[in-house]
Amino acid sequence: MNRRRRRVTYRPSKGESVFAGVVGVIFVLIGLFVAIPTFGPFGILWTLLAAGSTGLSLYRAFGSKYIGPEISIEDEEAGGRTEGAAPSSAAAQPSAEERLKQLEDLREKRLITANEFEEKRKEILKEL
Repeated sequence: MNRRRRRVTYRPSKGESVFAGVVGVIFVLIGLFVAIPTFGPFGILWTLLAAGSTGLSLYRAFGSKYIGPEISIEDEEAGGRTEGAAPSSAAAQPSAEERLKQLEDLREKRLITANEFEEKRKEILKEL
């Protein structure tokens, strides 16, 4: 099986980031007026964490250089095409007989187990 890596960039929507920023401002205010006077050092920690979270959310919403975290996704390919993708033409896919011969060859070379061979063989035969 071939593996192909593809990079996907995710960026939270502006609305999500603005909402998180507004909630963060509320938590900073709670920290300043309630947590610090009542709990002292814990209140300071609370306020600093809330301020950092608020700053990050607002940067996500309004920062022009923010592109979001990068997520690496591995797509599994079978027979040179991504699973779930429709073949471009009937001629592009080998016949069931050819696929069974390839499968048998893989089993003889011990690249797949007997169980994997049987499962795939059944799948190929169901397609007939």
